[in-house]
Amino acid sequence: MKSCPRYLAGCKRRTTRESRDSLRLEEDAPLLAQDLDLARERIRSGVAADGVDAHQVAIDQLVWGHAYNEAARAMQTWADETGDAGVRDMAAAAEDEAVAVIRGRPIDQTIAYGLQLAKIAARPLPSVDLGASDEHRLLRAAVHSFAAAEIEPIAQALHRGDLDIPENVITGVARLGLFGVSIPEAYGGSQQGEPDTKSVLIATEELSRASLGAGGSLMTRPEILVRALVRAGTEEQKRRWLPAIASGSQLVAVAVTEPNYGSDVAGLSCRATRLADGSWEITGAKLWCTFAGRAELLTVLCRTSDGGHRGLSLFVLEKPAFGGHQFEHVQPGGGVLRGRAIPTIGYRGMHTFELAFDRYSLPEHALVGGEAGMNRGFYLQMEGFGVGRLQTAGRAIGVAQAALDAALLYTGQRRVFGRLENEFQLVLAKLGAMAVRTSAARQLSYRAAELLDEGRGQTEAALAKLYASRIAEQITRDATQLSGAMGYSEETKVSRYFVDSRVFSIFEGAEEVLSLRVIGKSLLEARE
Repeated sequence: MKSCPRYLAGCKRRTTRESRDSLRLEEDAPLLAQDLDLARERIRSGVAADGVDAHQVAIDQLVWGHAYNEAARAMQTWADETGDAGVRDMAAAAEDEAVAVIRGRPIDQTIAYGLQLAKIAARPLPSVDLGASDEHRLLRAAVHSFAAAEIEPIAQALHRGDLDIPENVITGVARLGLFGVSIPEAYGGSQQGEPDTKSVLIATEELSRASLGAGGSLMTRPEILVRALVRAGTEEQKRRWLPAIASGSQLVAVAVTEPNYGSDVAGLSCRATRLADGSWEITGAKLWCTFAGRAELLTVLCRTSDGGHRGLSLFVLEKPAFGGHQFEHVQPGGGVLRGRAIPTIGYRGMHTFELAFDRYSLPEHALVGGEAGMNRGFYLQMEGFGVGRLQTAGRAIGVAQAALDAALLYTGQRRVFGRLENEFQLVLAKLGAMAVRTSAARQLSYRAAELLDEGRGQTEAALAKLYASRIAEQITRDATQLSGAMGYSEETKVSRYFVDSRVFSIFEGAEEVLSLRVIGKSLLEARE
C-alpha cells in the first residue's frame, strides 16, 4: 500500500516508512506505556480513597489496555528476533490495535488499519515455527502428525455424541512422552535439566488444534499435579505417582471448585478430617472436575483447618477408572464417591463432573508433602494454576489456529458473486486480524512460559490466558461468520470451535477474577 485512498485524510504521515510498515509509528510504544502509567496512577489514587470495588470498571480497562500492549510488545520481540518482513507487518498491526484499545483511533486510521490487515492476509502468513529451535519444531511436527491422524478424524463425532475419549488417543499421547514433559528423567519423565514450559505449550496447541475435548486438555491436569509433587511432594510420593503419570498408566483430574466457591478458592468448605490412625476422610462436594470419571488420580483441595486460604491442604486420591457420564465408587469401609457429568455446550469428550464425597477415606500418604504439606494446599494449587492458566492460553491458541486454518481454506474455495470469497477486501481484513491476534497470543504465552521457567511469571501467565481466551472467541466467531450458513451447521468443524472457545474465559480463572484480583492487583501494587 504505497499511497492512501483520497478519503483517508491525514493518512500520508503513516505511510512513509515501508520498512517498518505503513501503520507503524515508532513513538507509539513509549506513548502507550506513558498512557498506561498515568491511568494506573489515577486508579491507584482512587482505590486508596474509595477501595477497589468502587473502581472495578477502571481496573478492568487498565488490564485490557495492558494486555493488548504486552501482546504487541511480544510480537515486536518476535519481529526483532526473526527479522522477517511479514512478522514486522503483523507486529505493527498488533501495535496499532493496542493504540486503538488504549488511546482510541480516528476513523481514517481505522480504515487504514483494515487495509493493512487485508494486505497481511493477501500474502502467505509467516510460519508458526519461525525462529523456533530445532527441538521445538520437531516436537510440533510430531504432535501435529499424531493429532491429524488419530484425533482430528474422530473429533466431530466425539463432540456431537458427547462420547468418551478413545483409549488409542490416550496411549498415543503417552507414547509421545507428552505426559512426562515436566517430569524429571529420574522419575520416568523426559525433562532434562531446566523446565521447558514452551514445549508444554507447543504440544497443547497442536492437540487443541485437532480437538479441545478429545486431546487439548489431556496434558493440563497432569501438569498441575506434577508441579505440586515436584515442588513439595515427599520422595515416596514422587516415586509412587510421577512414573505412573509420565507413562499414562494413571491419568489425572483436579477437584478444586465447589458449588458456592468458584474462583474464591480461599472459601472452600469440602473437608478432610484426620482419623486416629492417621488416615483421612473427605466429605463434601466439588464441581467442574474435568475427566474425573476416567482419571485414576484425583487431586483434591480440601479444608483441613479453619483460617481461610491458610487452612487448605492438597490430597491425591487413587480410584478406579470409569467410563461414561456417571459413576459410583463404594469403598469396603463404606466411604462413597459419586460423579455425574454436567452437560455442556462444548468441551466434550473428557466430561466435566460434579462430585460428592461421603466419608471417603484416604491413606495417610495421600496428603501432598506429608506433614510438611499440611495447610499448604492453597499455595501449591496457586502454583499449579499458573501453569494451568498458561496451558489454557495454549489451548485457546490451538483452537484459534484451527479456526483460522478453516477460514483460510473455506474462503479460498467458496465463490460468491463470481469471485473467490478471499478476493474481497473485507474478507481479507478479517482474515488478517485473525492471523495477527493468533500470533500475538502465541508470542505472549511463550514469553510467560520463559518467565515461569525462571520461577516467576504468575501474573504474565494469567495475562496470556486472559488475552488468548478473548481472541479465541473473536477468531472462532469470525471463522463461523466467514463460513456463512455452513458455519452455523453442526456438520462443520467451525461450529465446534465456536462453542469450544466459550469455555476459555470461564475456567482456570474467570476473566473478571483474573482482571480484578490477579492482574489488576499486580499492576496496582507494582512500583517503578
